[in-house]
Amino acid sequence: MMQRRSINFLLSLVGFALFAATVLWRSWQPITFRESEVEDRVVVSAPVLLALYGGDRFLAANMETIRLSATGVDQGQVDLHYLVRAQVVVAKLNACHEDNYYLANGMLTWGGAVAEGNEVLRRAMNCRFWDGIPPFFYGVNLSFFDHDTDRAVLALQTASERWPENAATLQRLAVMLRAEAFADEHLALNYLVQQRDSSKDPKLRDMLSKRVVRLQGLISLRHAQRVYEQAHGALHDLQQLVRSGVLAALPKDPLKLGYELSGGRIELKEMKIPGMESQR
Repeated sequence: MMQRRSINFLLSLVGFALFAATVLWRSWQPITFRESEVEDRVVVSAPVLLALYGGDRFLAANMETIRLSATGVDQGQVDLHYLVRAQVVVAKLNACHEDNYYLANGMLTWGGAVAEGNEVLRRAMNCRFWDGIPPFFYGVNLSFFDHDTDRAVLALQTASERWPENAATLQRLAVMLRAEAFADEHLALNYLVQQRDSSKDPKLRDMLSKRVVRLQGLISLRHAQRVYEQAHGALHDLQQLVRSGVLAALPKDPLKLGYELSGGRIELKEMKIPGMESQR
């Protein structure tokens, strides 16, 4: 027993010495500022968190999720760059974490960071082999944002296998996707409203409400585009909808990302997260 205590004490002493040496070395390094970089919150990497929590990745993931859910929203504003990096770290520690994939879908995917939010969902779908919700979220996102029908159908079929009580609905949705028999923005709106209404977290409900408003703006714009093109031909600029009198004004996006014409179709504008491409 005494020998074990001595070993633990020596390990603690060595760890503290390494930490002190690192801090001392860092204090002598010059501080540089780059105008192109955005000041952001610190996110501790997964290996460091694993070491800090004694190798318990589940505890590390739980504590980091609690921290990011408490600090990711400040006075109604989401620090998206911070959430993206933090939630990717949690997914690396514990891809099965339920709160992490739910928050990632609501705040990241539908907040403009589509690829990053979907990556957290993909990890959750592979890890939570019993859960039909991650593949359902993932399938809807693939259909709506990426227009990838084949992968969306596969995800929805996976969801139906894991979610027996909703299997018939999910299978029908997959068939409708194949037949392209529904307006996907209306499906997405119903899905997002359901997510918002089922949330018990007031902060998350507020964030999802903004995404609902954003999606309603897209639906309004696409309807206006159809009206405009029936009368005037192809739309080349969103302002043409206002100049022609089809819309009194372009809808406001509460996330301030806006909308864009892509391939002749109006889409939600996505946020590009610098440096995240290499992490996928």
